[in-house]
Amino acid sequence: MLETAKYLIGWNGPSGYGSKSTAEQVTDSCVDLRSITAIITGATSGIGAETARVLAKRGARLVLPARSLKAAEDAKARIVSEFPQSQIILMALDLSSLNSVRSFVAEFESLNLPLNLLINNAGKFSHEHAISEDGIEVTFATNYLGHFLLTKLLLKKMIDTATATGVQGRIVNVSSSIHGWFSGDLIRSLEQITRNNSHFDATRAYAFSKLANVLHTKELAQKLQAAATTCYVVTHPRLANVTGKYFADCNEASTSKLGSNPTEAARLWLASELMVSGNSRAAFEGM
Repeated sequence: MLETAKYLIGWNGPSGYGSKSTAEQVTDSCVDLRSITAIITGATSGIGAETARVLAKRGARLVLPARSLKAAEDAKARIVSEFPQSQIILMALDLSSLNSVRSFVAEFESLNLPLNLLINNAGKFSHEHAISEDGIEVTFATNYLGHFLLTKLLLKKMIDTATATGVQGRIVNVSSSIHGWFSGDLIRSLEQITRNNSHFDATRAYAFSKLANVLHTKELAQKLQAAATTCYVVTHPRLANVTGKYFADCNEASTSKLGSNPTEAARLWLASELMVSGNSRAAFEGM
């Protein structure tokens, strides 16, 4: 109840920002981003579109992957009409397809660009049960597994960029408070909704995918030892040494109990490695 009240009144937390803060306000104090290259998934609408607009305003070079290049062209046109000097590269990417993720990364690497920011924002709410070409429930495949592989394949590029420039890179996984709606065994639940559509509940599937984003962030931070809210986390100097945390309305917040479980984070990571290697059966049966 208290968190709901804070959200409704726009209460500012310790960061000085809250639910009524805009992306432009939270980036007012950020450094000039003209030397920064950012990949933003899901930038054709919603949070992703506003994140792209504000980072373009601050001078960042943007790479906007999208399943629909027409939607991406429209998003680019809106930004360029407001900020004519914007540098925006559009590329094809279907996050539900692991082959598409690999093709995108290969094409991006062929451009020989640096990579400072990776914002895994794209999200899908599938009302109907569907299975991806890789044999994975499509909400999970799009919202989590595609981003897991994208991050895995781009890590070396980000590390090389940070080493060459001395500028710390950052990976942001955009989740949702709805992740707290999920309870149960992660791997068994994924197996059920993948193999049997009688177990499919659209809201539960979405919550599960958002919980996976939270656990991915936790385990990634652990492995690296090093990472509106998206723009604040990406740009604010106060967060230079903050990693593996969950933010809501520009302030650090608590995840669900399951979302803060390091054992489950490690377990999901291992299962994900098996899935992106094409061995989803082992991911289900060996976990």
